[in-house]
Amino acid sequence: MKSTVKTFFQTLLFIGLSSLSHAQQIGKFVTVEPGVSYPLAVYRHSVISDIQYTLDFIIPAEKSQAIAATESISFNAKPFNQPLQLDFKQSPDYVKNVTVNGKSVPVELQAEHLLIRQQYLHAGQNQIAIQFTAGNASLNRNDDYLYALFVPDRARTVFPCFDQPDLKARFLLTLRVPTGWRVLANGTKKDSVTQGAQTVYHFNNSDKLSTYLFSFTAGKYSDVAQTIGHRQAEFLYRENDPKKIKLSVDSVFKAHQDAIAFLEQWTNIPFPFQKVGFVAIPDFQFGGMEHPGEVQYQSSSLFLDDGATKDRLIARSNLISHETAHMWFGDLVTMQWFNDVWMKEVFANFMADKITEKLMGTETFNLKFLQDHYPTAYGVDRTEGANPIRQQLDNLQDAGSLYGNIIYHKAPIMMRQLERLMGKDNFQQGIQEYLKKYAYQNATWNDLITILNRHSQTDLYEWNRVWVNQPGRPVFDYDFIYAGDKISRLTITQHPETGQPRIWPQAFTVTLFYADHHQTIPVNMTGAQVSLTTASGMAKPNFILFNSDGMGYGLFPTDKNIISQLYGLPNPLQRATAYIAAYENMLAGRYFKPTELLTLFTQGITQEKDEMNLRLLTGYLGTIYWEFIRPADRQAQLVKLEHALWSAMQQQTAANNKKILFGAYQNVFVSVEARQNLYNIWQHQQAPEGVKLAEDDYTSLALSLALKSDTVTHILQRQENRITNQDRKKRLAFLMPALSLNVQERDAFFESLKQRQNRAKEAWVVAALGYLHHPLRQSTSEKYLPESLNLLEEIQRTGDVFFPQSWLGAIFSNYQDQQAAQVVRSFLQTHPDYNPKLRDKLLQAADNLFRAQKLLNN
Repeated sequence: MKSTVKTFFQTLLFIGLSSLSHAQQIGKFVTVEPGVSYPLAVYRHSVISDIQYTLDFIIPAEKSQAIAATESISFNAKPFNQPLQLDFKQSPDYVKNVTVNGKSVPVELQAEHLLIRQQYLHAGQNQIAIQFTAGNASLNRNDDYLYALFVPDRARTVFPCFDQPDLKARFLLTLRVPTGWRVLANGTKKDSVTQGAQTVYHFNNSDKLSTYLFSFTAGKYSDVAQTIGHRQAEFLYRENDPKKIKLSVDSVFKAHQDAIAFLEQWTNIPFPFQKVGFVAIPDFQFGGMEHPGEVQYQSSSLFLDDGATKDRLIARSNLISHETAHMWFGDLVTMQWFNDVWMKEVFANFMADKITEKLMGTETFNLKFLQDHYPTAYGVDRTEGANPIRQQLDNLQDAGSLYGNIIYHKAPIMMRQLERLMGKDNFQQGIQEYLKKYAYQNATWNDLITILNRHSQTDLYEWNRVWVNQPGRPVFDYDFIYAGDKISRLTITQHPETGQPRIWPQAFTVTLFYADHHQTIPVNMTGAQVSLTTASGMAKPNFILFNSDGMGYGLFPTDKNIISQLYGLPNPLQRATAYIAAYENMLAGRYFKPTELLTLFTQGITQEKDEMNLRLLTGYLGTIYWEFIRPADRQAQLVKLEHALWSAMQQQTAANNKKILFGAYQNVFVSVEARQNLYNIWQHQQAPEGVKLAEDDYTSLALSLALKSDTVTHILQRQENRITNQDRKKRLAFLMPALSLNVQERDAFFESLKQRQNRAKEAWVVAALGYLHHPLRQSTSEKYLPESLNLLEEIQRTGDVFFPQSWLGAIFSNYQDQQAAQVVRSFLQTHPDYNPKLRDKLLQAADNLFRAQKLLNN
């Protein structure tokens, strides 16, 4: 029974109106327009079902040669009142022949759609056969390997299809590849036949998938198989470092095994697909992508050396758990439309965190959850471009712009609060019901919240309105009233940082610290103000720590009496929440100026022994130093900070802590003395005592030295000669022009990025932009800013889902001057009708720039 009858009937009305709107769309004539519009998706879902794709790709050894392909699409249909639109984002000459139900028909390709006239179709079973040339971009072709990456709407760039998530289908695939190449796809291998220079691989029919989950890879890979439970799992990779292979391969299989076992138990559903398979791809655009049977990972995230920090080891486990969780959340049950893409991501992150908790222990989990999600979510939610978790989407061609740190990081925080609100058992039962009801189908957030509401004693609809449908975060304040040395009253208030008044219902704790003990008080924040009656009569504390359990979301106060005791707080989680609050308050202009916080955090790099906390602190140090300290003042801080980091590295005893501090020293160094110190380390490949450095570390060091010295060519060419892995050699060669001492060469490099083919390796581009726009190079790179913004819409159209965000972040993250801020403001003023989602991305990326202007001018 729900808490209010009114809410129940409001919900019924909402669902009814939504269904009516959906039904009205079905009978309408759908305009032929670029992308996949929502009306087109609704119409097609109403008239076609039971889709089977049969695909045959001929992949030549030379990436410059075209990929010839054939395709058969069979489906059941209701009577058509208009032409059927197949999505194919290529020019008409890519389509060689079209046959419908055995009859050759004219090729009609309009506005990214292959039109099949209704007179060629009939109610019941239909079959369309197509000969075509496959599009290249989303096949990510390299010299000797390729991989298909179709999320969110890129399958239509490669082959004609119904490229929407709620038209699930099976895929029967044949790949004809150069002999010696290895292959992996969604389905299991049926057989293979070698015919001279070509090998033909036939795969069994896939499970039921959305088009964005269909994938394959082929190329010169190493191949290893192991048993996971009762399943044979296959792993393809290109890594050739024997040490990394030895240290990583078994660990990668074990992490998949642990994740599958946990998820089968938690969901009460066996692994839902026919096979387990994964591939490590050099410089992959994402951390990973969850294609069933062919999960794609960034190679450097899987293959670690013996110098890997605890944080990187946990991150690998978490990444594998995230992609494995998608097998249930996103692949088994898929969102109906990409406005709910966040649902699959929130559950993947949320379940990955649960697996981490089981494997690493609750204390490590709580600390990692806080550090992984809160700072990153705040980094969007405090900005002028903050977006809600759930966003509107009219056309799938804009689906990529929905991706970002809110769905990956705020949403898991929201889900954790929801689990606490409902109770863990009720929450789990609701999710299990949801997965069973919609298995191999599609569902919406409204479908899920309706099920969860039945398992909750709280009205989730109002809770959902604030947490899911609105952006922003609350700001908390407090007030003590004392009677002598006793607390008479402790009040906590919340208000939105921006926007209309609203309340974030949530639970967290505050801790009162005394000379010989501390007292923790739970807070149930259900209104704009709450009085903590438990505190009444307690002695006046030395200081108070807000959000001491790391559960609360928002801008929490910092009691400045904590400063002298900050590094003596007994719990790593308490210290981390204090560090995060101090940094966020500095950005908001509360409690700390940048130089004050830089000094405070510098004091902690010797005292903080927890590895994850030390990484958090050094990350904040680097950001404050480069983004919130004026160049003239930065020079005054330079030698002191360099010395403090080097000294702390020597004083810390844990190897990982030493390595973190070495990385921070490498980030901030500028002085001649520090440069010579690091050059000697790089030249002789002799790491400081207690620090383990591998090839990737020396490459990173070479790039840093090249950025800050006058011997760029000498250093980078020598480093290139040291590298044996061809993929890593190519990456370094790509980056070299961005580090050139010659301004004209850097200008030419930036100009080259205007050509799409030069942006193909997005991870390389992002790294190059970071060097190009480094604070030490901004006097010559600031002129690139206007043109970088002019390219943004093309970046969104042609790049993968994270590229617009990464492009902007790499460009604007280190600027602090008025001219750069004016470029952004002028661009937005002269583009009043700019794509609102890209506008938000720009405002998010420029937030530190705007804040630096305020903080440095006060």
